[in-house]
This record gives sequence, structure tokens and C-alpha cells, in this order.
Amino acid sequence: MQSAEALSANLEVSATQQSLTKRPGYLNIVASDFDARPMSYINEAGYRTGYEPELARIVCDRLNLKPVWHNLPMEDFYTSLDPTTNSKYDVVWFNQAITPERQKAVSFTQPYGLFDEAVLVKKSSAVASPDQLTGQRIGGLADSTNIALVKGFSGAQAIPYPGSDKVLPEMLAALRAGKIDALIDDELVLVVAAEEDISLRLAFTLPTKAPFAIGVSKTQPLLLSQLENALSELIADGTLAELWTTWIPWKPFPFS
Repeated sequence: MQSAEALSANLEVSATQQSLTKRPGYLNIVASDFDARPMSYINEAGYRTGYEPELARIVCDRLNLKPVWHNLPMEDFYTSLDPTTNSKYDVVWFNQAITPERQKAVSFTQPYGLFDEAVLVKKSSAVASPDQLTGQRIGGLADSTNIALVKGFSGAQAIPYPGSDKVLPEMLAALRAGKIDALIDDELVLVVAAEEDISLRLAFTLPTKAPFAIGVSKTQPLLLSQLENALSELIADGTLAELWTTWIPWKPFPFS
């Protein structure tokens, strides 16, 4: 039989879990099945892994939550957390840079990484800098921070691709087929693509240092606070640096 103190403690935990997430004990994560290695991907066994999912598991373990990922179209990421729709989701956690527009829809945690963007071309292309993209068709994810950069490439044409979980293979196929002349995306993703296809190469990197963070429903300030605390602890105790080194060993950890 539980003591009064134990019963009270259990009730406090239950109440905290109830208010922390939409479904007590679970963190429902808006994400995509898009292969974005090394940040996030689903392996042959159907297991979601990469820098972000493994970080999510560590954070959830510290908050006594179980992470549950939901594959949504990228254009629905932020509307899915609209407080007027009684959404079942708690956070957007999938390769999301903090932008003023996105901040209108969600509250962001502190960053768990700073990431650059890059341009991928065919190996036969002479492009090596932004000023050589005049007249070129640049493919990129629609409504992304990546494709927004094309506006800064004089004379270049942006070709947006809808954000399905097959969008990267579609854009790579378009590049190989000559339907676009270049592809802009997160540098980490394009490094992997170039390593896997010798017909492609990284033309140049844009040192944008975009801050990636967790987008939290504005109706859940306690969850935001708890996620912030967990990230701060992981930075302070070296866990985040260790995870970064495991998944992104070729880039220095940005918060040392």
C-alpha cells in the first residue's frame, strides 16, 4: 500500500505529464520520413535515427517521455501546431531553422546546432561560386530557408519542389536529368548526396550558420521550458558535443 507521500508524489508527476504534453507520457513530434542523413533518416529496419532523432530520445528520456514521430508534408509543419485546431502534436522537430515567419507560429527552443547551406551541381558543371549561377535553374525545397537564398544569386531562377518525403530523390533526379542546373539544400544533406553519387559535386558552401531548434506549440510554455532546460544540461555536461561528434564528425561542435 502506498504511503501518503508516495501517492502525492505520483499525483504530482501525473499532473506534470498531463500539462507537459498533449498526450501524457508521450512527445508527439511533427517530422518527415524524408532521408536527411546525417540529421535524420529511417534505416532499412524501419528505425528512425540520425543526429536529431537520437537527440530527441535523450531529451525525452530526461523528461520521462516517449518520442513519437509523425510523417507530415513539410508545408503542413506549422499549421499542424495551430492552437485553434486542437492539434495532437507537441513540437516540430525536423531540420528547422529559426526564422521570423516560423516564430509567428511556434516558440523555438535554443538551437541544438548551427548549419550551413550549399549548392550541388553535376561534376561536369563549371559553377564554383554564386556569381556563376546567372541564367541557371536552381532547385530547392519550396518555402524553405534554402530556396529563399536563390534571390541573392543574380540572374538565377528558383525552381521550388513540394516538401514530400521523396523530395530529395526527386530533386537529385532532376539535377541528373538536366531539368535543373543546381540544387540548394542543407550542406550536410548535400555532402552525403555527393559522396554517394560520383557524377555530382558540391559547388560551394554558404556559411549561413542557420540555428536549428525545436518548434514548440505556443499553448505549451511548460514544455518549452523543460526542453530548454534539457538542452542546456546536455550542452553543459558534454552529451550534445558527443552526439554531434558521432553524427557530424567533420564539422566542429558550434557550442564549445
